[in-house]
Amino acid sequence: MSDNSGIEWTDATWNPVTGCTKISPGCLNCYAERFSERFRGVSGHPFENGFDLTLRPERLEQPLRWRRSRMIFVNSMSDLFHKHVPLHFIDAVFDTMEKADWHEYQLLTKRSSRMRSYINSRYAERPVPNHIWIGVSIEDGARKSRVEHLRSTNATVRFVSIEPLIGAISTLDLSEIHWVIVGGESGPKARSMEEAWVVEIREQCLLAGVPFFFKQWGGFNSKAKGRLLQGRVWNQWPAHARIAIPAAE
Repeated sequence: MSDNSGIEWTDATWNPVTGCTKISPGCLNCYAERFSERFRGVSGHPFENGFDLTLRPERLEQPLRWRRSRMIFVNSMSDLFHKHVPLHFIDAVFDTMEKADWHEYQLLTKRSSRMRSYINSRYAERPVPNHIWIGVSIEDGARKSRVEHLRSTNATVRFVSIEPLIGAISTLDLSEIHWVIVGGESGPKARSMEEAWVVEIREQCLLAGVPFFFKQWGGFNSKAKGRLLQGRVWNQWPAHARIAIPAAE
């Protein structure tokens, strides 16, 4: 678990699974893969096997040992709903989140169909507890089916991360969505993001009354371009949020 995360919309990360495989264009320049592969072959390092999918059962109960409430991004270095993560292991992750309910958890996936099936089975008789936020990641207008899967998931807090935004989204159905994050790609091979794409999403959020969070413009040095969108910082949060994250300017 990593405290004091540099990700603007969370303050800690928890990685009971690391590693993944690419599933769509948004994965092309994956920051987690880039970081992990630097250590492939380094004996004894947590990423000795690079970005190979790895279950880490020794980390399953980490949130229970953190007594101060935190906003926790789950599996920042993987995708919990990857097809090779067994259901019993996903169960164990959710068991911990339910027990350590003084935290808030943010789960993001590109495997939205498997996520929906799992959630709607586990929570067939009740919605997901509101301290567990369920989200999907999309990168362009061709991946909007993930949002449809999310909307039909029995969650209490649903959010969409549009990062890296690499193409126009166009019309987005935001009914039953509680938060939208937008950000450009970062790193040495970052693809450019057009302001018009971001503004189009923000305007739809404003019209639908959905909180909008603009994370970054991206680029080789993502901090250099700042976080201003048309002269202001957008740090809106879902109404369900209990834990305050310091506003990053």
